[in-house]
Amino acid sequence: MQTSLTPETLRSAEGREADAILRACVHCGFCTATCPTYRLLGDELDGPRGRIYLIKQVLEGHAPTHRTQRHLDRCLTCRACETTCPSGVRYARLADIGRGVVERAVGRRPWEALVRRLLRATVPHPRRFGPLLRLGQLAAPLLPAALRRHVPARRPAGAWPPARHRRRMLVLEGCVQRAATPDTSAAAARVLDRLGISLVRVSGAGCCGAMSHHLAATAEAHAFMRRNVDAWWPEVEAGAEAIVITASGCGSVVKEYGELLREDPAYATRAARIAALARDLSEVIAREDLSTLEGIGRGRRVAFHSPCSLQHGQRLAGTVEALLARLGFELTPVPDAHICCGSAGTYSILQPTLSTRLLADKVAALEGGAPAVVATANVGCQLHLASAARSPVRHWIELLDGPSPRGG
Repeated sequence: MQTSLTPETLRSAEGREADAILRACVHCGFCTATCPTYRLLGDELDGPRGRIYLIKQVLEGHAPTHRTQRHLDRCLTCRACETTCPSGVRYARLADIGRGVVERAVGRRPWEALVRRLLRATVPHPRRFGPLLRLGQLAAPLLPAALRRHVPARRPAGAWPPARHRRRMLVLEGCVQRAATPDTSAAAARVLDRLGISLVRVSGAGCCGAMSHHLAATAEAHAFMRRNVDAWWPEVEAGAEAIVITASGCGSVVKEYGELLREDPAYATRAARIAALARDLSEVIAREDLSTLEGIGRGRRVAFHSPCSLQHGQRLAGTVEALLARLGFELTPVPDAHICCGSAGTYSILQPTLSTRLLADKVAALEGGAPAVVATANVGCQLHLASAARSPVRHWIELLDGPSPRGG
């Protein structure tokens, strides 16, 4: 694609990066076939190719409007288009840059700005979000059914095994997951303990920065990232083997810390090292000797929802499915498995109409094979699916957290 970005844009590192991404696009349109919002709305401007043109126009000096912003807001950043693209266009990065430029140019209507500010002030902070969630859980019996289904039940974490193995890995407990599904990280610790690996919690680590990053709050996102780098670095220097991330949405961002902080001279080198050590939980377990877990599935029927951040962001499509099948689980068919469930971080809150349509389609696809349980790999997807599914929805690691049929 030919570009003519303004000199001011090209003077910035982000502008030059955007120019390179735009030039990689060849207008083929393959991306539209896998874009969830284009499939729902049928509008070129609500597909990747149309949004690329909108961003290009803005970076070439055309004044954006709230209509421009609306089309960019409707993007889930699911990255299915990146998986489909034959030219390797880094659409998600371009969308993040474009959203930031448009945000600074047109701002937000007061109500939109307030909602985003409240989300950023609560969700990434477990000490704020946790008590609010507890209040919601206490009040749940009094809420209308339509609201009650969005309040997750309280889930005890269970015991966390002591650090007793030579092999040590760090864990990102995150923010929403720490409050809403603390059993996920605890289950991961117990499973890894059986495999001879100690999973270590690190005081001071918290939100990965994804939510702020995708809401165009770049400085805030980078502050979260730097805090995690500082918290993990002493353990990394002490020989931690990896940083295990059980929420695939967080994993997609942590694996990009090196890129996102590359212009920060104080953090660039360490951030790149952190990114290189980041592993999705499935990557870790798939490489281990699983003899103590062999047959744990016992033919149990599971529908697996592969989060967009896992299959498109981290390019780990099929990893969890192969692992579950290897351990005896029976995977039920899931049509259109590449399509987003509609959670997408804060998308289900900010774009409820589109999100609800995507959720209904996804739940129908997952439950069509009559599974005993629906499993996924990201807390946002888990909570979103659970709000509509009849089947129980769990993180896949919970399915491995139990007594082995061989007594291991």
